[in-house]
Amino acid sequence: MGSFAQRLKKFFGIQHVVSESLFEELTDLLVEGDFGAAGAYKTVEILRSLCKKEKITEAEGVRQSLAKLLEDLLREPGQGRIVSLDIPEGTLQMILLLGVNGVGKTTTAAKLADRYRSQHKKPILAAADTFRAAAIDQLKIHGERLGVRVVAHKHGGDPAAVIYDAIEAARSGGGDLIIADTAGRMHTKSTLVEELKKIDRVVESKAAGARYIKWLVLDATTGRNALVQAATFHQAVALDGIILTKYDSSAKGGVVFSLAEELKVPVMFICTGEQYPDIHPFDPHHYVREFVGLA
Repeated sequence: MGSFAQRLKKFFGIQHVVSESLFEELTDLLVEGDFGAAGAYKTVEILRSLCKKEKITEAEGVRQSLAKLLEDLLREPGQGRIVSLDIPEGTLQMILLLGVNGVGKTTTAAKLADRYRSQHKKPILAAADTFRAAAIDQLKIHGERLGVRVVAHKHGGDPAAVIYDAIEAARSGGGDLIIADTAGRMHTKSTLVEELKKIDRVVESKAAGARYIKWLVLDATTGRNALVQAATFHQAVALDGIILTKYDSSAKGGVVFSLAEELKVPVMFICTGEQYPDIHPFDPHHYVREFVGLA
């Protein structure tokens, strides 16, 4: 997002007074930043009215108002459904990671296991992406490196059966957190939906009383396509949050605001690299300041 933030910073740097052209050019910039045409127009209209009401006459005042507006937007979605990142003592938690192939689900599962292990939890990795043999092997390698148990079946097996065995392992004292890596195929939505429904039934029957959350993993560099993916998965199973991977200078960042406004799904984590510690709780204040070039 660095390069886009620099563009916004430069834009406000060469603007001195508030004018109609400033708002028009800002709208175009937000669209280019993966904000979405409708979202960009709506946001700038609100911003224009706000600046008029507060008698803001300088461009820097517009940028500060934009930052506050965007931060409020990110803090609003999913109120009442936002899942705490902390795991209560004595509670079994199931984290189901969803997302298309190539977004980094398997690596994200390992990063989460490392994060919670450092908080004295006992995670179990469940290799429920039985569609790809490589995903199973990769998760096993992560498990060996982290010293974390991995529950896996053979390639082509039943994902719900893997989840079932992982819950059995946790219930028998093997862990208090299950992080399940799921298949990312979306070529047939009906297959995806049926698979998720079956996993849901297993969790609800076998892990009654467990804290069950579903996080979607999105590649931050895919721009507006990330919103399409999120909408598909959200329709299939109500999402509790989103994890953004590959969050680097090539990610423009605006799609986060569309996720908040259109789907009301909060971002939980941002991944900034391939190492295990490269996963960070999402901070709306910092994210917005970086987006508008104030960081």
